[in-house]
Amino acid sequence: MSNFRWNYRCILFLLSLLDILTILVCYPAKSQAELPKSNASTAEVEVKKPPEAVVNQTVETSIAPLSSEKATNNITGAVTPVSQLLEIAPRTRKKATNNVAGQVTSVSQLSDIKPTDWAFQALQSLIERYGVIAGYTDSTFKGNRALTRYEFAAGLNAALDRLNELIATSTTDLVKREDLDTIKKLQEQFSPELAQFRRRLDTLETRTAKLEATQFTTTTKLIGRGQIVIGSVLEGNNVLTKKPAAHNITLQGSTSLRLNTSFNGKDSLGITLGGGNIESLGQTRAGLLGTFEGRTADNSSITFARNQILLSGVRYRFLPYPNTQVNIYALSDGASEIGLSGPINPYFESSSATGANGISRFSRRSLVYNYGDSGPGIAILQGLGKQVQFGIAYSAPNGNNPTPNNGLFTGRYLALAQLIYYSSNRNFRVAATYVNTYSPANTRGLSGTNFGPAVGSNLVNSTVAGAGTVANLYGLQAFYQINPKLAINGWVSYGAHRYLGHGDGEAMDWAVGLAFPDLFSEGALGGFLVGMEPKIISLTKGVNLGAGAGQADKDTSLHVEAFYQYKIGDNIEVTPGLIWITAPDSDVSNPDSLFAWVRTVFRF
Repeated sequence: MSNFRWNYRCILFLLSLLDILTILVCYPAKSQAELPKSNASTAEVEVKKPPEAVVNQTVETSIAPLSSEKATNNITGAVTPVSQLLEIAPRTRKKATNNVAGQVTSVSQLSDIKPTDWAFQALQSLIERYGVIAGYTDSTFKGNRALTRYEFAAGLNAALDRLNELIATSTTDLVKREDLDTIKKLQEQFSPELAQFRRRLDTLETRTAKLEATQFTTTTKLIGRGQIVIGSVLEGNNVLTKKPAAHNITLQGSTSLRLNTSFNGKDSLGITLGGGNIESLGQTRAGLLGTFEGRTADNSSITFARNQILLSGVRYRFLPYPNTQVNIYALSDGASEIGLSGPINPYFESSSATGANGISRFSRRSLVYNYGDSGPGIAILQGLGKQVQFGIAYSAPNGNNPTPNNGLFTGRYLALAQLIYYSSNRNFRVAATYVNTYSPANTRGLSGTNFGPAVGSNLVNSTVAGAGTVANLYGLQAFYQINPKLAINGWVSYGAHRYLGHGDGEAMDWAVGLAFPDLFSEGALGGFLVGMEPKIISLTKGVNLGAGAGQADKDTSLHVEAFYQYKIGDNIEVTPGLIWITAPDSDVSNPDSLFAWVRTVFRF
C-alpha cells in the first residue's frame, strides 16, 4: 500500500503546488516578485542519461526489426505526461507493458480509477480542470506505481506550464476560492509527508552522486555470464571402437564477460572475454563418442586452452544510415554478429551474448550457418521497410594468419546472404539463406575442422586429404508464434560439396522444433526438437571420405532433444535436458546414444 498511497499523495502535492502558485497570482502585491519566469522553452529540460546505442540491443537477441531511432528522455511540448518518463526505469525480464502515455480529458477515461477512490476528486480536478494528467494507452492510470524524481519533474513542469497559460490568457477565474481553501487544508494535513518526501529526495541525490563517482564508466556496460553444467552419457558406444562409452558424470563450467561501449550513442564496440573447461562428448573420429553428433551448445573451443580467460570476440557496430547496420569484427562470425539465425529460431538459439537455450549445437542453427568459424570479417544488415531485412556477411576463419593458404582473402572463407520476411504483427517470419564457402587443403579453424558444419556425421565433416573443398549451401527457415504459450520453428538445408580434383558430394539436414514459453511458471521455457543432423546423402565415385570410394552415409540418424528452462529470479536459470541420437554416425549398427545435461546459468 505504501507505493499506492505515495503516488496519490504526490498527485495532491502537484495539485497543491498548482493552486499555491495560483494564490500568488491572485495576490500580486505580495508575491509577484516570486513568480517563476517561463520564457525558456520546456524543450530545454533534458534528462541526463549515459549514451546508449540502439545497436547495443543486439539484433541476435531481438525479434523486432532493426531501428535507428535513438531512445531519448527529453521532456518536450507544452504539457508533458508524467508517465512518459517511465521509459528510464531499469529493464526487467518480465513481459513489457505498454507504457506510452496519452492525454485524457475526463477521469472516466481511466478504467482503474473509481469514484470511491480516496484521491478521485484530486485526479478529477487535475484532469478535467487543468489538463495536466496523462493516462496509458490501455486506459489506465496505474496509481500504485512508485513516483520517480523524473516523473515528479515532468508533472511539476506540466503544472507550471498550465498555470502560465492561465496567466497569459487571463483565465484565472478557473481557479475558485473553495479550491484554494481545500489546497490550504491539504497542505497543512500533508506537511509531515511533504517534509519526509523532501528528505528522501535529498538522500537519493546524495546516493546518486556517490554512485556516479564510483561507477565503472558512463559509456561502457559490462554483461557477465557464468555457467555450471553437470552431464553424462547414459547410453551409447564409441562409433569407431564399437565399445560402450564411459558413463562418467562430469561437473564443468565456463564464463563470459562482454563489454559494450558506445562512443556517440549510435554505435557499439563489443569485446568478449571467456573461458572454461566444458569438454565436447565427441569430435570427428575422436573423443568419447567418435562423432560430433549430439554436440552440446556449451562446449569450449577444441583449440582453446582450458581454464584460461581468452579474447573470444571483438566487433564494432555502427549505423551509417537509419536502416543500415554495419559490423566489423576481428574475432566472431557474421551470422552471429547480425543475428541471422536468431529471428527464425529465437527460443533455441537465444544469442551469442546470452548463450543458447537449447542443449545441443544442432538445435540452435541449421547447416547453412554451421560451416562458419570464428575469425575476422564484415557483416551488413539492411532494413527494407518494416517487414523485410537483407543481410550479407563475409568471414575468414583464418584471416589473422599471414602464412600461405590463409589470410583474409586467400584462405578459408564464408560468404553469406540472407533475406528475412516478417509478418506485420511479427509472429511469423521466414528466411532464405545462401552461403558460398571454401577451405584450402590442410588448414584448420577454431572449431578444429578443415571443412564442414562441426555437427552431424563424420563424413559430412571430412575432406579428401591434400585437396581443397568448395561448397554452395542453401537453407529455408521459418518461425511461427501460434500463441503466447506455443511457437513452432523449422528448417531444411542442402549443401553441394566439391572436393577439388576428385568429385562432388551432397549434404542435407532438417529439423522441427516446438517451444512452450511460460510453461508451468512465468518466465520458464520448454523446448522439444526432432531432426536429422547434417549427413552426406550422395557422393561421386572419385571421392573417398574415409568410408570407401563413393560411399555416402548409408542410414538416417535422428536427433531428438527436450529441455526445460526454469528461472530462479531474473538472473539465474536452470536447464535440464536430454539428447537422444538414433543410429549414431548414420549407421544403424551403432546403438542409440542418450545424454543428460543440466545447465545452470548466472547472469550479471
